[in-house]
Amino acid sequence: MSNDFGIEPDLNENCLIGKKELDKKVLLIVNPISGTLSKDGLEDRVRERLAEVGCEVECVFTERPGHGRELAAEAAAKEYFAVIAAGGDGTINEVGCALAGSKTALGILPFGSGNGLARHMYGSINLKRTLDIIAKGFVTDCDYGTVNGKPFFCTFGLGFDAKVSSEFAHLSRRGLISYARSAVVEYAGYSPGEYVVLTDKKCFKTKAFILAVCNASQYGNNAYIAPNASVHDGLLDVTLIKSGNIFSRAFAAVELFTGRLNRNILIRTMKASHLTIKHLPGPGHIDGDPCMMPETIEVVCHKGGIKMFTDPDKPSFKPFITPALSIKSDSDYLFGESMRKIGSRLPHLFKARCKKAKND
Repeated sequence: MSNDFGIEPDLNENCLIGKKELDKKVLLIVNPISGTLSKDGLEDRVRERLAEVGCEVECVFTERPGHGRELAAEAAAKEYFAVIAAGGDGTINEVGCALAGSKTALGILPFGSGNGLARHMYGSINLKRTLDIIAKGFVTDCDYGTVNGKPFFCTFGLGFDAKVSSEFAHLSRRGLISYARSAVVEYAGYSPGEYVVLTDKKCFKTKAFILAVCNASQYGNNAYIAPNASVHDGLLDVTLIKSGNIFSRAFAAVELFTGRLNRNILIRTMKASHLTIKHLPGPGHIDGDPCMMPETIEVVCHKGGIKMFTDPDKPSFKPFITPALSIKSDSDYLFGESMRKIGSRLPHLFKARCKKAKND
């Protein structure tokens, strides 16, 4: 049965399904300040699920920027079976940088603000579902990109989204609402930039509101910037949103969440294994983290450069249907997590009330 990755699960030579040998060492790297979801009890939940398939889990919390990369590099040097990163796309980037080219597989637990790569790989932010996928042990060689030598695993962007990422990085509160607020503030006054794009097949100059180079299909939060992107084709998907006007761009923003953005009249798309971009030096983002980009940018796809846990049963992407199902899944999961958090607090609240009543 073919799936969204274009692979046959029972035939793929890279899969590691059903391995039960003991002492498969797994490092769980947790970013304690990423996203808005509580990580209480996360270590125990991961240990219990992966113990069922013979994995020995070690857990470490990051303490500073770059720490995740250091920890993952140590695990790869010791040839750990896997490193699982619990955080957002920035955390995944740190860990992925260390694991690229190694024998150690990357797993993702979606605890960020957008969770773009996790949503692309697993189709969900549901912790139980993602742990079940990792427990299956289906590992494939996946692509990643580099921007002037710096790796990205989800998206690289210039233009409006880079500007919003820069503003979002300075906010004290994370999450979709904060990101949306930053986007609205920047939207009305933003002027499209001019770009020269060169691939092995074409060269053109264009004015664009956004220039996105994508390894995965979405930014996060079910915003599909490149609905047809694949991490197994050896190609990066380039999406250009032309300048248009404030109203046509607003309509394109709506289609970003329906999965039909590539059919909008403002959109130009292409696939390339390597491209050169020239523009006025300015802000960009690599997997959502803001950075300043020079005049000339070299973007390269590294085919099969990192081993990742993938879902062999993930269905093919369908506009409207896939986003709608994902939104429902998100809502059900977030509601369940809220109830679980309330339930875990009730005994403590009850005990505190009893103690107070006794003292009174």
